Amino acid sequence: MTNKVLIKLIIPEIDESFDMFIPINELVWKIKALIIKSVTDLTGVVLGDPNEYVFINKDSAKIYGNNEIIFDTDVRNSSEIVLLHTKT
Repeated sequence: MTNKVLIKLIIPEIDESFDMFIPINELVWKIKALIIKSVTDLTGVVLGDPNEYVFINKDSAKIYGNNEIIFDTDVRNSSEIVLLHTKT
């Protein structure tokens, strides 16, 4: 699978983590929307609007912009990404 990367997604809001493949040729905002929908379906916990969340690389503390393409970031296989809620 050269068009996807395997990441560990950490969601502190619900104290869960998931290993998942994400496509490298998509924008961050699209990936966030897909992940939030998937997590809602898997856990039954409604996370809310994707615009209220940010992707943060756990190792480098880099915050990814919504219009960045995953391929152009430092996200690689085994990256640990934190999905953090920014609004209270």
